[in-house]
Amino acid sequence: MKLHFCALSTLLFTATAATAEDGFVPLFDGKTLSGWEQHSGAAEYRVEDGAIIGKTVANTGNSFLCTDRKYGNFILELEFKVDPTMNSGIQFRSNYYTEDTELEIDGKKKKFPADRVHGYQFEIDPSDRAWTGGVYDEARRGWLCNLADKPEAQKAFKQGEWNQVRIECRGDHIQTWINGVPAADLKDGMTAEGVIALQVHGIGKKTEALGKEVMWRNIRIKELK
Repeated sequence: MKLHFCALSTLLFTATAATAEDGFVPLFDGKTLSGWEQHSGAAEYRVEDGAIIGKTVANTGNSFLCTDRKYGNFILELEFKVDPTMNSGIQFRSNYYTEDTELEIDGKKKKFPADRVHGYQFEIDPSDRAWTGGVYDEARRGWLCNLADKPEAQKAFKQGEWNQVRIECRGDHIQTWINGVPAADLKDGMTAEGVIALQVHGIGKKTEALGKEVMWRNIRIKELK
């Protein structure tokens, strides 16, 4: 159960050697969506200028571009840039069912429609609330660790710029960083492994939010024992 607290060849050779040495491997090749698959909603995803771009569309739920395999203990690093009016996130240790499923969570029955991605999320929140880097339990329990009492982390997000993300999962210990500043630090044992996913939040019928974009690049992971 859970616990809670809050020259090209030379360049190519050099990059490959560095990756092998530090143990990180890329999850995104910078050109295609190979190794990724979309679940839940119908937002648009494309690759442009070495980044994955997610675009809002009307009348769909939250959308997730997911890795085609699961990860348990790892260090995940990437960069993102987001429209200041959007809400987004990076899922980790997340899952989905192939058919409608009902479970009991914290003594309450919870229904999961088929294909609905759920699980831990590194929040991307460019609003004045500034909780980017907090951990939200998507479609299950809600906030596990927000940044209401962490002003240093709240100030770390850079509006309109590329931001650096680091997520570490070791057993039930989950930690996040935003631009090198510690954000969430909690223990939660509900889910031991799952996919990595890039979220485009649903906008319903809000025409003013149509066509807004969030971008991710330099996505890499180091699996831990």
